[in-house]
Amino acid sequence: MKYRREIDGLRAIAVLPVIFFHAGFQTFHGGFIGVDIFFVISGYLITSIIMDELEKDRFSIIDFYERRARRILPALFLVMLITVPFAWLWLLPHEMRDFSQSLIAVSAFSSNILFWKEANYFDTAAELKPLLHTWSLAVEEQYYLFFPILLMVLWKVGKQAVMPFVLVALIASLVLAEIGVKAAPTATFYLLPTRAWELLIGAVAALLLRDRQDAGTHSPMGGWLSLAGLGLILASLFTFDKETPFPGLHALIPTLGATLIILFAREGNLVGKLLGSRVLVGIGLLSYSAYLWHQPLFAFARSGNAAHPGAFTFAALTLATMALAYLSWRFVEAPFRDRSRIGRGAIFSMAATGMVMFSALGVHGHLQNGNLGRYTEGVTHYFALKDASDEFVWKLKNAHRHASFDPSKVKILVIGDSNSGDLTNVLAHAPGADQHSLSTLQVSVGCGNLYLPRSRFEHFIERDKLKGCTESDDLTSDATRKLMQEADWVFLASGWRKWEAELFQESYQALTREFGDKFFVFGNKNIDFIPEQHIRAHQNTEFPRQAQRTQTKLEINDIIRATAGERFIDPYRFLCPTSTCETLSENGQLIQYDGFHLTEIGARLFAQRMHGHLPPLHARGTQPEPAMDTSIAGVEGDGP
Repeated sequence: MKYRREIDGLRAIAVLPVIFFHAGFQTFHGGFIGVDIFFVISGYLITSIIMDELEKDRFSIIDFYERRARRILPALFLVMLITVPFAWLWLLPHEMRDFSQSLIAVSAFSSNILFWKEANYFDTAAELKPLLHTWSLAVEEQYYLFFPILLMVLWKVGKQAVMPFVLVALIASLVLAEIGVKAAPTATFYLLPTRAWELLIGAVAALLLRDRQDAGTHSPMGGWLSLAGLGLILASLFTFDKETPFPGLHALIPTLGATLIILFAREGNLVGKLLGSRVLVGIGLLSYSAYLWHQPLFAFARSGNAAHPGAFTFAALTLATMALAYLSWRFVEAPFRDRSRIGRGAIFSMAATGMVMFSALGVHGHLQNGNLGRYTEGVTHYFALKDASDEFVWKLKNAHRHASFDPSKVKILVIGDSNSGDLTNVLAHAPGADQHSLSTLQVSVGCGNLYLPRSRFEHFIERDKLKGCTESDDLTSDATRKLMQEADWVFLASGWRKWEAELFQESYQALTREFGDKFFVFGNKNIDFIPEQHIRAHQNTEFPRQAQRTQTKLEINDIIRATAGERFIDPYRFLCPTSTCETLSENGQLIQYDGFHLTEIGARLFAQRMHGHLPPLHARGTQPEPAMDTSIAGVEGDGP
């Protein structure tokens, strides 16, 4: 196959936006499309190589996988090997456990499946995963498990069958992707069935150029079409962002752009000259190593710094990425691709050894719970507390979800997200709790704890949360309305977002109009102290005893209080004796374990302090309406 400089230049156009995107440079908010360009290039090159060998009747599956091993594994294993000690030093136990699992998954070329299960690609948590970027390698290797064999079979059946098959498979995968971006966006982003079409569009380019490498490329039209392709890529780069449904029909824009460049960019036209420049070709040659190095560097910079690193840090890390990329290309990639220096047996032995070694390291890290033993007793105790508290927040709430009321007790309905889990625990530890019959409804965080039609606020919900929101309880459904009608008292509790607060008055008025004056509203309680971040920064558990209230959450509480009035329960009222909030109880136990959720100690302390401020919760109709202690709403600087 004839070498084309402009393809290496196109690799540079693919890798740089990905690096800038992961660095957080806002100008490149569509930089993730670089991976899609890589898929097209890979589909084109591999299909071209396979067809050349099939034409000459010398295609060998063993040779094919040897080439893939030479291309992919040496640099990948180097990066993984260097990543391990830094992960050991800098990652927290749960992060180290996840990293250990990723070592296993990368070794088995299934990391895309692991990351699909763990986090959305655009989540903040994903930024801390040193091997997150290997998902795209897994997609490619899964694709090449079957594509060469299919191509070989189709070639024997009849060469004319190849293009129709590829087109049908491409369209089927694209349709599935378009459906998936709405129904299952995270799975659609990571998994092969909804990504295969991007590799197949590169295969189509290879089939179109077969036996006519220069067809139409010297005409003015070829120049304009290649320029249009570059325009499509640039338009995607600067107009797409993490909210763009991807990789459905939107992904056609950058992939068609890359395809037009492959088909029509040549040395004789503007785009061909641009992409064939020494700088872009040089970066393109380093693109694979640069892609491998950038994510671990960025992830460790974020993991080792409680404050988010600034633009200068990421600019320096980008330069370090390119320097490391040159070294690994010069001393690892190039030598291992030279068959005269390293034979087939050595390559396959290296591959097997690396896969076994990294899998063993991963199994060890997972079984050792992220090598928790390397931490001090205080840190170990905190993470045990965190795990227990995560379970504590949800256990009672989940046990009472959709529960029927005991008619002989005071019927209390609690509605909301994990904040309502905290409130459920507070009510369960309050004096007289044995006279309460609890039922709960689940409205996931950010999904709108509002008594309004979903269409009224759906556009505020983040795209990656939409599917999860369908699993929340719809407050307007007959089943939930029945529970609200039966309840003596209803508590609304959420990690309220600003848009929820702005719609809250409309929702609250609708609730009281239909169900009566039976509603309490539990506000935000976030503080600017997260123990996990403190441990990351200081490597100890000497926690400060006080922290500030989170200003944005204070402002949201004020908006909701303006509507709910004396029925607003201000958690800061009971957690913050002055303008600052307590982080530890009198005996030094954490009250909130993640800057928001209550530990069991915190729930008991909150219940004790709230007692006497919350009026007795009698069954409605059996006692006079209690007089409300308006101090429950809280004022700046009040004591509990």
